[in-house]
Amino acid sequence: RLCLQSLWDFVTAKEPLIKSPFFPVLFSFSAYMAFCLPYIALDFLSTRLPNLRKYKIQPQNYPTLGMMVPCIIQSAYHHVVLIFPVTFLHWYWRPMNLPVIAPELPDVLLEVGACLLLFDFEYFLWHLLHHKVPWLYKTFHKVHHKHVSTFALTTQYSSVWELLSLGFFAAINPVLLECHPLTEMIFFLVNIWLSVEDHSGYDLPWSTHRLVPFGLYGGAPHHDLHHLKFKSNYAPYFTHWDKLFGTFTES
Repeated sequence: RLCLQSLWDFVTAKEPLIKSPFFPVLFSFSAYMAFCLPYIALDFLSTRLPNLRKYKIQPQNYPTLGMMVPCIIQSAYHHVVLIFPVTFLHWYWRPMNLPVIAPELPDVLLEVGACLLLFDFEYFLWHLLHHKVPWLYKTFHKVHHKHVSTFALTTQYSSVWELLSLGFFAAINPVLLECHPLTEMIFFLVNIWLSVEDHSGYDLPWSTHRLVPFGLYGGAPHHDLHHLKFKSNYAPYFTHWDKLFGTFTES
């Protein structure tokens, strides 16, 4: 707890901001854009530097500025017009309580891992259903598959229904597991980062799937193949559900 208490004291010092109805939208959009920026820079640099190009999963496809800008505009629009009203209602009905004591580190690691595993399961079922039912795919999920070769800013390029559904899964899991607010924030950051990394289009030496042993985590190659082939690799992060349901394809 001692190692996290200083961090939590720093966070609670900004209590008026954190308890503001604007904080969830600012937190989400700022984190998303901050995580996308390194990959945006990589997209522009790797077209000129062969040493970087070798890490591109589909080196024949590079996003252009004309492809990136609509993604940014749509994401900003969704945050302002959709996410803010929802978070405002949540702020009104369930005000955030900031405890004085920080959580213990083992609890944070365990609960963040549990939230990720639960989100992975929820998204797998949602994703599989929206591919197997043609009406659901055409009406709601097809927007996200506009780009066969993914890049970081395609992470949140999706329909309103998809955005709200996945946002609901991410928001409800820490509540179900009764997580500390700091744990909830850390989970949101980790979840956003992993989603961006999944859509980055790069297989870097330090990518998450290379750090998790035994092929338990698919990462960007796993999800990039889903966008390329459409009929496999439905889980966003881990590989066990796809292997269990026979929808796993080796990247």
